[in-house]
This record gives sequence, structure tokens and C-alpha cells, in this order.
Amino acid sequence: MLALGIDIGTSGVRTAVVEGERLVSMARSEHPPQDPAKIDAMGWWQAVEQCLSRQMSALKELGIDPSAISGVAVDGTSGTMVLTDRDLTPVSPGLMYNSGGFDTEANQIAALVDGPHITLGSNSALARAMRLVALSERSPAHLLHQADFIAAKIMGQGGQSDFNNALKTSFDPKTESWPAWIDQVIDPGLLPRVNNPGSPMGPIAQEVSEKFGLSADLMVHAGTTDSIAAFLACAPMEEGVAVTSLGSTLAIKLLSAKRIDDPGVGLYSHRLGDLWLVGGASNTGGAVLKQHFTDEQLRTLSNLIDPHSPTGLDYYPLAGPGERFPINDPNLPPRLHPRPEDQVTFLQAMLEGMAAIEARCYEEISTRGGSAPTRIYTAGGGAKNAKWTAIRALSLGQTPVTSKSDEASIGVAKLARN
Repeated sequence: MLALGIDIGTSGVRTAVVEGERLVSMARSEHPPQDPAKIDAMGWWQAVEQCLSRQMSALKELGIDPSAISGVAVDGTSGTMVLTDRDLTPVSPGLMYNSGGFDTEANQIAALVDGPHITLGSNSALARAMRLVALSERSPAHLLHQADFIAAKIMGQGGQSDFNNALKTSFDPKTESWPAWIDQVIDPGLLPRVNNPGSPMGPIAQEVSEKFGLSADLMVHAGTTDSIAAFLACAPMEEGVAVTSLGSTLAIKLLSAKRIDDPGVGLYSHRLGDLWLVGGASNTGGAVLKQHFTDEQLRTLSNLIDPHSPTGLDYYPLAGPGERFPINDPNLPPRLHPRPEDQVTFLQAMLEGMAAIEARCYEEISTRGGSAPTRIYTAGGGAKNAKWTAIRALSLGQTPVTSKSDEASIGVAKLARN
């Protein structure tokens, strides 16, 4: 059984076709040039069409009939959205996940919410949705997150989303409902019906199936966000499975039986099946390493480290003041002193400090009632550093596993397959 995953990234589109755990084929395309202030969501669809054409050609070159694909799912950047009419024509510009400045809308939301809430702030997804209504050129019918819009174009009908994309727009995946106060900030008729990621939403539109040679029986499944799709590419959906992403910053995600939400430290949960994907991020990571070492130095010096002879230095490596998780302190200063003359010792102390932060992140989840990590997969550039992995193993009490892939398109294809 073949499954197709479509990843809508910030720079372009990637697709992947999988059969079971095996990657069959991939393709990619770039987004057309657009004015960031006037994004046309149809540009996203044009990039998808181009990528699908390339993907189907790649399958045929392998001797595979595209009609063998039985399911498809889409991921997109969380918080990116657009308003459309019933024919799925955009009636507003698209607003990206990193757009902000919606202070008026944020104040309206704050007046209705008690305590910490994921919709608070001038760059919240719900505030963005409210601004879209004000920007719409004519009466809208659907509020669609980026993944929703592409899935709707494939089905030929809008009005559906998934638990993960809708979370930051105020949908509660535990009660499976929008908040009681939602009608005071946006027309509830615009809001999508929200599905568990991976669940079937409807068949492919005839026009789309004929254009790409896909089966008329192909089922469109509820998608997810890009970061969760990347998690699914790395690891299986089992309680206790975790993924640490070692990029410019350090991000963790853990599948837990219990939902853990603490917006004060940037810790919140997405629902996946019967489990909760708890996520948080620290400001430590590759960015601070790059401040002190070149890539060549990192490779050379790392080889000289003995992980079993700790430095004893209690570092908290940050590129600048401020931390999100496991400590919530916007003014927390970096701690990189005393600094030894030996560069190898200095690097080792930094890696030890990052490993300690990672371990504390998982401990903070456990102390809040979340599942303890039974298996930790690693993605990102830091996963290639064997000495860092050995240091992390000592701090975590288990040896992290390097992920075979963190391609979001593969992860969302697995979601369609499941």
C-alpha cells in the first residue's frame, strides 16, 4: 500500500511516497516569488501542483502506477492561514506563521481568557485569523490553515482541519471543541470541523485525480503541522518515544499518556491518536557553539574529547540573555565561566551543559506527570557529533538513537499510511 505525504515548507513543497516503512520516492518544488505583504495562497497550490507532477513522473520512471497510492495527507507551517469562499478561492491574503503586530485583536482575546492561554499575544494564530477577517475583500466561507487549504484543494471542498493545526487557533483537542467565547471574536461559521490527525476526511476530487493519474478512491487524511510531521518521520507513535532536535536551538518532543500544558515556559501538547505530543524548546544549541567555534574546529576538537572524564564546569550555554524552557526567564544570562585555556575542555563543558539542559527538559515533563522518555531519537546537525551523543547518553541515562530521517513529507506520508 502506497501513501503520499505533502509538506508545505517556508521555501517550497516536498512530497514523499512510502510503502510501509520504506521510502519509495521524493520530489520537490519551490514557491513562486511573492510579496510577503500580499501573499496569494494560490501560490502554495501552484507549488503543490508542480511538485505532484514531478512526483508522479518519478514514480512512473520507477515503473510504479500513481493510481496505486491509496492515501494522502498534508502538513503545513503552524499558524499560517487564509480565508476563502466556498469555491476555495482566497478572499484574503495569506498570513504566515511569523506575522505579528495584531495588538487590537490580542487585547480582545485577553479580555475573554483567564490565565495563561495559547491564543494570547500579538502574534497568536487566533489574532491572525481575526485580522484576516478584517482584510478580506468579500464575504469568506472558510478559515483554512495552510495544510487545510491544500487538503481542501485536493478534495474539492473546504471546512476541515486537524487537532494540531487548530490548536493555536483555540481548538481544544481534549474536549474536541472550540471555546465557548469564540463567537465574540470570530464568526463560528468560518471555523473548520477538526479531526484527529490521520483520520479520513474525504475522497480526492475527480479533477485532481484525473490530472495526476491518481485513483478516484484515494482518501485524503487529516494532516498536521510541519514540526509534528518531522517528529513522525523520526520516530514511531508509541508512548515514551521522544525526539530531540539539535539545531540552532534545542527542541524536544515526547509522546505522553498525559497532556502537559504550561504556556509560561512554552510547554504545550498536541494530540496524536490517544497520546499527547508534549513539546518545548530551549535557547541553547548550535547557535551558541557557532559563536565560539568554526565547523572545522567543532569536528577537530570533538574528536579529542573524553566523555567519561567530565570537566566539572557547570555551564548554561546560551547565545545571549534569555531562556524559554526548562527555565522561563527572558533575562537569564549565559553561564560560560570560568573559561579554561584549553579549547577542548571549553567545548566539552559547553556540550555537557547542553546535555544537562536536555535532561532537565525531560525531567520537567516527568515532574508534571508526563511520561518518562523510554527511547530518545535525535534529529538535526548535532546528531552527527558522536562525542556529544556519548555525553548526552551519560546525562540522559540512555543512548540516543540517530534518526534515519526528519523529512516532514515522510512523516506526513506515514500519517496517511496509518
